[in-house]
This record gives sequence, C-alpha cells and structure tokens, in this order.
Amino acid sequence: MRKDVRILLVGEPRVGKTSLIMSLVSEEFPDEVPPRAEEITIPADVTPERVPTHIVDYSETEQTDEQLYQEISKANVICIVYAVNNKNSIEKVTSQWIPLINDRTDKDSRVPLILVGNKSDLVEHSSMETILPIMNQYTEIETCVECSAKNLKNISELFYYAQKAVLHPTGPLYCPEEKEMKPACIKALTRIFKITDQDNDGILNDAELNFFQRACFNTPLAPQALEDVKNVVRKNMSDGVFDNGLTLKGFLFLHTLFIQRGRHETTWTVLRRFGYDDDLELTQDYLFPPLKIPPDCTTELNHNAYLFLQSVFDKHDLDRDCGLSPDELKDLFKVFPYMPWGPDVHNTVCTNDRGWITYQGYLSQWTLTTYLDVQRCLEYMGYLGYSIISEQESQAAAVTVTRDKKIDLQKKQTQRNVFRCNVIGMKGCGKSAFLQAFLGRNLMRQRQIREDHKSFYAISTTYVYGQEKYLLLHELFADSEFLSDSEISCDVVCLVYDSSNPSSFEFCARIFKQHFMDSKTPCMIVAAKSDLHEVKQDCSPSPSDFCRKHKMPPPQPFTCNTVDVPSKDIYIKLTTMAMYPHARLRCMCTCNRCTFCVCQNFLNSDLLHSVKTKLYTAVLNRHVMQADLKSSTFWLRASVGATMFAVLGFAMYRALLKQR
Repeated sequence: MRKDVRILLVGEPRVGKTSLIMSLVSEEFPDEVPPRAEEITIPADVTPERVPTHIVDYSETEQTDEQLYQEISKANVICIVYAVNNKNSIEKVTSQWIPLINDRTDKDSRVPLILVGNKSDLVEHSSMETILPIMNQYTEIETCVECSAKNLKNISELFYYAQKAVLHPTGPLYCPEEKEMKPACIKALTRIFKITDQDNDGILNDAELNFFQRACFNTPLAPQALEDVKNVVRKNMSDGVFDNGLTLKGFLFLHTLFIQRGRHETTWTVLRRFGYDDDLELTQDYLFPPLKIPPDCTTELNHNAYLFLQSVFDKHDLDRDCGLSPDELKDLFKVFPYMPWGPDVHNTVCTNDRGWITYQGYLSQWTLTTYLDVQRCLEYMGYLGYSIISEQESQAAAVTVTRDKKIDLQKKQTQRNVFRCNVIGMKGCGKSAFLQAFLGRNLMRQRQIREDHKSFYAISTTYVYGQEKYLLLHELFADSEFLSDSEISCDVVCLVYDSSNPSSFEFCARIFKQHFMDSKTPCMIVAAKSDLHEVKQDCSPSPSDFCRKHKMPPPQPFTCNTVDVPSKDIYIKLTTMAMYPHARLRCMCTCNRCTFCVCQNFLNSDLLHSVKTKLYTAVLNRHVMQADLKSSTFWLRASVGATMFAVLGFAMYRALLKQR
C-alpha cells in the first residue's frame, strides 16, 4: 500500500476547485476565495485509510502549462471538477481535460480519475445522465461525485473516494467492459484459495473460512453470517458451494461481487494480507523479510518450520504413500510463479523405488535450500504462505541463525543440526558414487542417472548418539591444488582416492598439506572402490602411514558395488567428526586395539546381545519362575552382570572423555 496519496484538482476556471478545498479544511464555505489554494496535507490519523493525503489545487491564471504537466505527472489521482450548472465545463471534461491527462501519463499505468460535479445546490436536477456515457467511454474514471462546496454536501466523500481510488484501485482487479475480474487478479486469488484450503479438498469449509476471515480482517464470521455468504453464492451459481463448503468458483464470484458493488477495498485487504502490491505482484518486503546473518554462522529451519512443511507435504500426499508423485509435486508448487525444483533434486535427496521424493527427501531439500541460500528459502516459504498459516510476522520466523562456529569450538559442543562435508578428490576417484551411496543407491541404480540430471550435492539424515542430524555432502571439482575460501569452509572434509589407481592418493595428500594440515577442520581419508584389487600408491608415505602421521583415522574402505543398499557407517563417522571437531577422534576404525573399538566390539558382541535378550525375556515377558527368584545363584549372576555393565560403561565414558 502507498505511504501517501497526492490528489490534484483540475477543471475550468470558476467551477469551484479552490472552494472545495477550503470547505474541506475549514468545514465551512469561505467568504473570500483566493485564486488558488496552497498545497495542504491531511495527517494520517484523520483520514479513513490512515494515510497522509496531499491535496493540490490548479489555477490557470496562477500557473503555467509546464507547471500543470509536472503536477499531473506527480499526482496519484486527479479530480476533474465541473459545474453542474455549466454545460461548457462538462463538455471540456472530454474535449480537453481527459485527453490532456492521458497524453501526459503512461498508457500502461493510467492515473485514476474522479469526476466532480460541484455547485449541486444551484440546480434541482442531476448531471449523472450526461456523465454516465462519459464514464462508460473512459475506463480510467473511477467514479463521479456530485457535491456542493457551499452546503458542504459530499465534500468529505469526494476526497474519500479520491483516496480510495489510489489505495484500492479498480483497474488491476476488474475489466468493466467484460464485467469480470482480470487474469492477474484471478491468479492471485486462486493462490490465496489454495493456501487457505489446508486439507486440499478443493473447498473451504467453515473452519478454513473462519481462519481466512481472522487472518485478513482480525475477526471471525458469526455462524449465521457464514451461512448468509454461502446462500448468496448458491443463489447466483450452481457450483459455487459443494458439500457445504465454498469452491474456488464461489470464492472468485464473491470477490467479483465485492468489486461490482464498490467494495473493492475488501478484495485489496485480502490481496495485501497475502503479500500483493498494486500491480498484483508479491512485494519484495513480503518475500524477503530482513534476516541478519553474522559471519561464521549458518541458517537452519526451526521446529515450527518443519511442522509447517510437514503439513504441506501431508496436504499434497493424497495417496498417503510418504512420497510425492510428479502430479502431487506439481500441485504443491502451483502457488509458485515457477517450478522451484529441477530434475537434479531427485539425485540430491532420498527417493523411493519409483524415483519419487520421499518425506525425508522433501525435508532434506528444504534443509539444503535453507543452508545454502536462505533468501531463496524465505522466498519459497512466502509463496507457501508460511507467515499467514503459522500466524507469524514473516517467514523469517521459520529460520534459526546458529551461533558462531568459534563459540562451538570453545565450548566443545554445538547446537547445529546441519553439517557440511566437502568431498574432494581427483577426477574419476568415485566422489559422485560416494554422494549417491549416501542416498541409499548402489552402483546399479547410479548407472541409471542421466548426465544432465546429476547433482553436486547430497543431503540426508544420520543418527549420532541417538540424535538426528543432517549431513550435507558437497562434491568439489578440484582440478588443481588451489581451493577458494568457500571450498575450504565446511565442518568436515572427506578426501577420496581410488584404491585401485596408484596415482590417486597423491592428490589427496597434496590437498591436505596445502589447505587442511594446520586447520581445525577434521579430515577423513576414504579409500573408494574397495571391491576392486587394492594397489600400492605411488606416493610415500602410504595412506595408512599418512593418516597415522597426521593423527587422522585410518583410511576408510568404501564401495557402492553391492547388491543391497550401501552401508551408512562411514557417513555417521563423518557426522560425528563434524559434531565433535575438538575431539580429534582417532577411534573410528577397525583396528580392534583402541578403547573405542574395544567398547564398540563389546556393545556389538553376541555375548551382550545374548544377555540383553535373556534379560528382556526374563523381565518383560515374566518367564522367571518363582523358584529362580528365590535362588541365591540367580541373584549372584544378576549382581555380577550389573557390576560388569557399570564398570565397562564407566571405563568407556572415561576413555572417550580423555580422547576428546
């Protein structure tokens, strides 16, 4: 909405332009009328629309043609004043003033016109019979008001209509010749209908209509008023109401009725609540609310945002298969002006066997967008109507800005839920396969991916110590040893080499020495293609000795040439290293010597699983006989087992704490 309104009064001499302004200001007819009134400003708090209003007078004797042209170009609305008792002044409306104004304004953005018939106190008849054909001829004419400066008749109404013509223009909404709404208005209202239809059944039920009413007008509709609205629609169209709910056709009909009855401010209130400007485009302020992001901080979606996105997914997953088919995905994005996700998204997140984006993949893609391009995320959430549905000031409320990474390192704990891993290696070493394996795709499935649909990102969830975290893999194409600051910036680095290529590891070693040897970013070496015959690397020291020398975990063998879904263990290790970079964990291996491996082997041992199974059977299924409960041997075994668990648990805790 405009921040102010500028009204210009033009017309033939002595029709009462200045008198109208003076009568409005003083609320009485002036005894002496100057040749021209000075520009006046009416404060926002005394105008019906709460917008400052500037009223400008024009005098042919006081001003030049050039000054008139300047005022026309600056005006938001022009009142053409004629005297109802002067036929010549009426004729001049079409012969002089409308052509003059149209010549000085852009055809695509005509300034609205108000015809003002002054001196109605001097005649007993109305001029509307003469004026109506003129109004039908020129669509830029908003309305005609007959008034009297002397009797103060319709003076306030005149300036109210002028203000309304600027703040709630009819032009963008309605075509009077066709007697129907314009396509842009229909498109905007259709988006609003789809956002408000929260169960996606094609109708607005009473609860949805009341939510819409509260969101736009801050008050619910009484049950009887709700029925009256639906009855009006029923009387005028057969398919406007279905199953006691308002259809899209009925919704559009109501707004057409509002406009035809001169209540277009109602439609504008709805449009502006959902972010539209006077040109029926979503405003930049709506799509991109301010969000301050300090250096070394990242952006993530918060809990409320995920709940909202979950509701959007459920709304469009019509077959309830936890996957979005192409038609369901297309329907979800109908509220967007364009399709935001390209074909590469299917190779960025998890999909089902049919290649449809799963619920987890859907949330992962939103997480990726928020992390990489938060402004784009705000824009997308704006299209979905997050601020309206979640009743928030803006979609910026959906985003959490994490604290500085330096603070995480100092406190040795992190509040982040999304961790970035840059995957680096020479061409052909298996980086792309490493990304796709994270999404659960073996080599056979990866071969079905089209070259033009490949993605350099992969994101999914992992569980670290029972906590769900997002791991974002980014494949870097480092043809040279030089990496930019943005390529170095991440939470963990994965250096991939081809274990079957003798010259592959040397590249990883050089990258590590040049960029990561002295950094605080944890690194992991991955020996890809471990299903092939391993060859000795040309460079010295060997990958194992290199890792030992630089206090890194030993090279992690990796292959996706499997029948089943590739293992996620290596990705859990990467996420753990990203979460605890200060720990410098060297126990993510299979050496069977370090404390971590001993504890892990014990936790995964058949003995422990056997004991757990027996305890579960004994306690939960109540298979312990009464005689056993009274046996001292039974309680001795239980005591020894409990003691062993406590000692081993404490030892594991101390060992891990010491290493971190």
